[in-house]
Amino acid sequence: MNLNHKILTTAHIVISTIMINAQSSTAKLPGDPTLVSSKATLEKLISYDKGNFKYKVEDYFARPKASQFKISPDGQYLSYKEKDKDMKNHVYVKDLKSGKITKALVEKEDLIRSYGWLNKSRLFYTQDKGGNENIHLYAADIDGKNLKDLTPFEGITLGSIRLVKDTDYVVVTMNKNNKQIFEPYKINFKTGEITQLYENKDAKSPIDDYLFDKDGNLRGYIVLENGLTTKTYYKDLLTGKFNLLKSTDWKDTFNVISFNYNSKNKDEAYVVTNLDSDKARIVLYDLKKNAIIKEVYSNPTFDVSSISLAEKNRNYELDYINYNGIKDEVIPVSQFYKEIYNKLKSEFGEKQYYVVSSDDNENKLLVVVSSDRLYGKYYEYDTKSKSLKLLFDLMPQLKEEDMAEMRPIEFKSRDGLTIHGYITLPKAALQGQKVPLIVNPHGGPQGIRDNWGFNPETQLFASRGYATLQVNFRISGGYGKEFQTSGYKQIGRKAMDDVEDGVKYAIQQGWADKDKVAIYGGSHGGYATLMGLIKTPDLYSCGVDYVGVSNIFTFFDSFPEYWKPYKEMVKQIWYDLDNPEEAKIAKEVSPVFQIDKIKKPLFVVQGANDPRVNINESDQIVKALRNKGFEVPYMVKYDEGHGFGKEQNRLDFYKSMLGFFAENLNK
Repeated sequence: MNLNHKILTTAHIVISTIMINAQSSTAKLPGDPTLVSSKATLEKLISYDKGNFKYKVEDYFARPKASQFKISPDGQYLSYKEKDKDMKNHVYVKDLKSGKITKALVEKEDLIRSYGWLNKSRLFYTQDKGGNENIHLYAADIDGKNLKDLTPFEGITLGSIRLVKDTDYVVVTMNKNNKQIFEPYKINFKTGEITQLYENKDAKSPIDDYLFDKDGNLRGYIVLENGLTTKTYYKDLLTGKFNLLKSTDWKDTFNVISFNYNSKNKDEAYVVTNLDSDKARIVLYDLKKNAIIKEVYSNPTFDVSSISLAEKNRNYELDYINYNGIKDEVIPVSQFYKEIYNKLKSEFGEKQYYVVSSDDNENKLLVVVSSDRLYGKYYEYDTKSKSLKLLFDLMPQLKEEDMAEMRPIEFKSRDGLTIHGYITLPKAALQGQKVPLIVNPHGGPQGIRDNWGFNPETQLFASRGYATLQVNFRISGGYGKEFQTSGYKQIGRKAMDDVEDGVKYAIQQGWADKDKVAIYGGSHGGYATLMGLIKTPDLYSCGVDYVGVSNIFTFFDSFPEYWKPYKEMVKQIWYDLDNPEEAKIAKEVSPVFQIDKIKKPLFVVQGANDPRVNINESDQIVKALRNKGFEVPYMVKYDEGHGFGKEQNRLDFYKSMLGFFAENLNK
C-alpha cells in the first residue's frame, strides 16, 4: 500500500521567525539567561503534583521503546527506531530471513526528525541543529556506511523532498542561492551529485511550489505574485512551454495532488479545489484543456484534500480518499483497498487504522491502529493469507480502560457560527462531577485544527482529574473557506470569543467547575493563553504560555528571509502594521502592551533556538511582568526550538506544568 503516493515530504515552513546561529561552547546564549527560573524553583513547582496517581508523566511522554516501523521496498528488511538507555532513538534494520539486526543510523546530540527507505539498500533521514529548523537531508547504507549530507550548505533549509522511484535520485527544494526563495535540485543519493533543475529568479514574485511527475520531470509551477496572487503554470507536453493555467487569490485553493497515471491522458490530474465551492473538494482535471473532467469526492461540511494512489504494480489506481471530519474518515475506492478496509473494520471496529508501509509488491503491509484511548499498535497484514499479526504495542503501559473519552462537541458562537471541537473527560466528569478544566487553543492559527484521536496531553491531564477543551475556533482549517477567512484579522479578538464561548458551553453542560479553569497552549496557543488572561481575566485561574507570541510587532520584525514573500498574506491574516488603524488594533491585542490586565498566575516555557517564535517573545513578557512585581516561573531549554523534541526536556516540561496546575487549580 502506498501512503501519499510514496512521495517523501517535509512541511514547507510557513510561519517562522529569526534563525539562530548554531551555538558553540563559547557562544552567548540566546535571549536573556538571567530571566530563566532556577532549577530549585522549577523543582518546587514539580513538587505540587502530589497524589496517588496510577500513571506518571513518563507513561505518556517517554518515547516508545521502538517506533516508526517501515518495510523495505523489496520486503526483505524491517526498519524501526529503538531507544537506548540515554534516550537516543537510533534506526535499526532487521533482516527478516536471518533475523540479523544492524544499527543503521545513530542519533547523537540532534534528533533524527524523520527517516525512510530510498531503495532496498539505502536510507534517508532529516536533521537540524538544536531545533533551529535548518533541515538537512542525509543518506546512508543499511549498515550505516557511505553516510552523506546530501544538502551540505550552511544556513539552508529544505522545502520538500520527493523520491524518484526506480532511480538513484531524489528531487528536493531548498533555499541555497537566495534565502528568500526555494529552487528544485536533483540529488544522486548514492554519490551526492547535485543538479539544479530550475531557476527561481524573481524574489518579488517567486515560484512558491513546483509540480513534478513520478519520474522527476518538472510539469508546472506556482508563482506567488506580489504576495497575494497565485498563478499556476502548466507545461505543454508538445511545445515544452509553460503556459498560465490559473490566476487566483491566495485564499483560494487549486492544488494538483498527483497526475492520474492510471489514465492514458498524460494531462489528467487529481486536483483539490474550492474555486467554485466553499468546501475544498477533489476533482479529476484536464490541465491542458483547463477543465474539470469529473468530481471525485466532496463533503458538505468538511474540506476534502487527500488521496492515496497505488504504485506501478496496480497501475496507480485510486485506493482511497481521506479527510478530517468529526473523526478521520477513509473512503475506500479500489477493490484491493476495500478488501483491506473491510478486514480492518471487522477486526478493529470504530478505531482508526492506517496502512503506513508496504513492500513494492504489497505482499505485507504495516498497519497502525489507534483511537482516543489507544496510543497505537502496529500490525502486520499478509495480503495473500488475509491474516493480521500484532507486531508492536507502542505504549503497553497505558491501558485503554483507564484512558479518558475524547468527545466531539458542537456549539454556536455568540454571533451565530457553528463551532466544532472536542472535550476529553475524566471519569469523575462522566459520573456527573464538575471538574477543573484546561482550555487548550491550537497553534497556527490559520488552516490548523484539532482532531479526534489519542492525545497524550489531554490523557495526562485526565489522569489528574482535569477535563481538556479543544475548540476549532474561526480561522481553523478543514471547515471551508468562509469559516477560515472569517477569522482573518480577528486573532486575539473573535477567535478568542469562540474559545470563551466553548468554555461557557462546557460549564453549561455540567462538566467544568467555573472557578477552576486554566488556559494552556503552544505557539498561537501560547499567544491565546496570554490574551485569555488579559481579555477575560476572571474566566481563568492560571495559564501556561508555551513558545507563544507576546508582541505582534517584534514577531513580524523577526521573520526570516524565506518568509518575506508571504508578508502580504500575513498582513491579511493578522494585521497590516503599515495601516494606522490596524496597527492600533495589533497593539491592543499584543499581550506585552496589556500586562496590567494580567492578574492570574502564568508559567512561560520556551525553546532557545526557536525559529518561528523567537525567544525574545517570551523574554519580553517575563521581563515586563517581573518589572511590575509579578512573579513568573520561566523554563528555557537551550537545545530546543519550536516545541520540545528531546525526551528529558518534554518530561521536565510536563512535570512542571502539572505542578503549576496542581498549585493553582487545587487550592
